[in-house]
Amino acid sequence: MLCKNLLSATVFASGALAYPAASQLPDDGFPSPSTVQLQNINIAAGGTLSNAPPPPALNASSIPIFQLINFNENFEVAFFNSLIYNITNDVSGFQIPFGAEKASVLSVLRTILAQEELHAVNAANVVRHFGGTVPVPCTYKFPTTDLIGALGLAETFTAVVLGTLQDAQQGLSTNGDHGPVRAVGSVIGQEGEQNGFFRSLLNAKPSEKPFLTTSVAPFAFSALQEFVVSCPFDIKATIPIPIFPTLAVAGGGDVTPLNQNLTFGADLTGVAAAAPFLGNPDAAAKGLFVTYFSGQNLPLSVPIHDVNFHGNAISFQAEFPYSANVLDGLTIASLTTSSNFANPDAVPAATLAAPGLIQVRVSIL
Repeated sequence: MLCKNLLSATVFASGALAYPAASQLPDDGFPSPSTVQLQNINIAAGGTLSNAPPPPALNASSIPIFQLINFNENFEVAFFNSLIYNITNDVSGFQIPFGAEKASVLSVLRTILAQEELHAVNAANVVRHFGGTVPVPCTYKFPTTDLIGALGLAETFTAVVLGTLQDAQQGLSTNGDHGPVRAVGSVIGQEGEQNGFFRSLLNAKPSEKPFLTTSVAPFAFSALQEFVVSCPFDIKATIPIPIFPTLAVAGGGDVTPLNQNLTFGADLTGVAAAAPFLGNPDAAAKGLFVTYFSGQNLPLSVPIHDVNFHGNAISFQAEFPYSANVLDGLTIASLTTSSNFANPDAVPAATLAAPGLIQVRVSIL
């Protein structure tokens, strides 16, 4: 019933996304709460930060893993705080005219906000403890104008997070840092619970796939740049993770579940590895691929076609082989210079632009 009410409440609503008047961050001490403030966040979140001691050591290569987690969680805190503000203040496009449903949604979102604050504080504590630079919150933009759009965005970036935390566990294990793996696993489960809620409100099955789509740190970090207006620190100097140009997917947020060609685009200005292809559609069609991540399958690459260039901007089409691969839920695309990858970790080295985020949500009502 709540799903139906939300859909009917927002179908006629539209407006510009609003932000809290003073700040995108909650007024509770975040990101550096006092002891009293932290306890209030714990209560709102339904639990506390772990009181287990940190591991005795952390590989230097693992610090960027927690910097990325913290960078992402700071964004999520700002997003959910802004969304709560918009719903609470009946901003155009975000109204829920049914009192009980509005109260229910706000109650859940306030809990999620507090949980994201604890995720951010936890990651920051790890970075700080082992001598890394903690990324402080930035100023963000959120490209949604109504509640359903905001929930769709939340579902998508949470799905990307779920894939990226898999990569975090893999990286920690590879680096010999087994201690934090359990805690990262607990966050994966918690974020999955959140996404089941978002998917239900979006009239989709709460459980998306039997094995959630994986991702890699550079793709998540690149996706987050789309929401950043400015940061009080040098992003590239602080967090040593590659940033790729965006791979746009026409209609990627709502793709029909069938075999089809999708249209992609990217600005390859400054991408050195793209030089042999720029301005040469034939070379691009012969040498470039769209590589898909879906579930826990090996990366799937298909050749691009119908290539056009406008300066350094490329547009093209590529097959989206839905049926044979059951590409429900989130699929992550990248524009690559090779195919036949052995695993997801091998893809970034051959990537020109990423990620392209593709959502196939099958309605249940």
